Amino acid sequence: MAKAIQSDCVIIGAGPVGLFQVFELGLLGISAHLVDSLRQVGGQCSELYPDKPIYDIPAIPVCGAQELIDRLLEQIKPFNAETHLGQEVNELRREGGGFHLGTSKGTVFHTRTVVIAGGLGSFQPRRLRKEGVDQHEGKTVHYKVQNPSLFHGKRIAILGGGDSALDWTLELGKTAAHVTLVHRREEFRAAPASVAQMKALVDAGRMDLVTGLVKEILTDDGGGLGGLRVKNFSDQMVDINAEHLLVFYGLAPKLGPIADWGLGLDKNQIEVNTETYETSTPGIFAVGDINTYPGKKKLILSGFHEAALAAFGVQKHLNPDARQFVQYTTTSPLMHKRLGVGGD
Repeated sequence: MAKAIQSDCVIIGAGPVGLFQVFELGLLGISAHLVDSLRQVGGQCSELYPDKPIYDIPAIPVCGAQELIDRLLEQIKPFNAETHLGQEVNELRREGGGFHLGTSKGTVFHTRTVVIAGGLGSFQPRRLRKEGVDQHEGKTVHYKVQNPSLFHGKRIAILGGGDSALDWTLELGKTAAHVTLVHRREEFRAAPASVAQMKALVDAGRMDLVTGLVKEILTDDGGGLGGLRVKNFSDQMVDINAEHLLVFYGLAPKLGPIADWGLGLDKNQIEVNTETYETSTPGIFAVGDINTYPGKKKLILSGFHEAALAAFGVQKHLNPDARQFVQYTTTSPLMHKRLGVGGD
């Protein structure tokens, strides 16, 4: 049996909010371990849309999603948080005044507190459910963009009507031979500005928009991907010639083992007390998209705020009799020491 790693705090989820949680805990002198089911830090930002621009991070007019992760990693360097990637937390129970936490790779922790920053939980992109698609997945049918240069000079079809579909339609349209956007209805869930920009490109003849339902996958003479057949609203079959399909039907979130940990849940989200972001189990906190409370807004900015207050909640749980007070990073010698800045 693996020897348990002793820790003051284990953070489940290494997305942007989980990373910022390391920073806020570090400012209070609390070290933490990070665990994530993905093979790299960054959560959805790195896994699904690394090049997507983000405009609502304070003092940064615009940055790419992966750039945000890189900046957060730089920010938490002083705290030397150990990461445990590619493993899902599948066991969490009270033990000896703290918690026993076990992962799918056999890593075991005995931790005094836990912060769940798991985003949507464990998630998978919703797949295109058509006969024959399996043989093309990972080659010419894609659910995320890892290497945009793969599509340079290619004819591509993009499926979906949300932000990811529109963002990549506009971005890849700059270098692809041709782009066809396929959506099942006339209304889009994406940002209005992106929709307007897309429609302007359609009007200018620089891309195509097909509204209808995907009926089948087409193959070429060699058995490779040939494109799509779509039934439009006039009951006509439209064949789309495409060398690559990009499917952005959203995510299928699953809480996974979290659902069995005895926490208060509301529609697959964890209920929290907004004073400390503690869950119904003392010592377990939840921040970011995984939690819910009246007025909740699923924004990275909101998650950062939650992480700051959760850090004080963790501190109080670890030292219930100690007086709490705020120290400012601009003036506090202790903060400077923890951050490794200023002083002699």
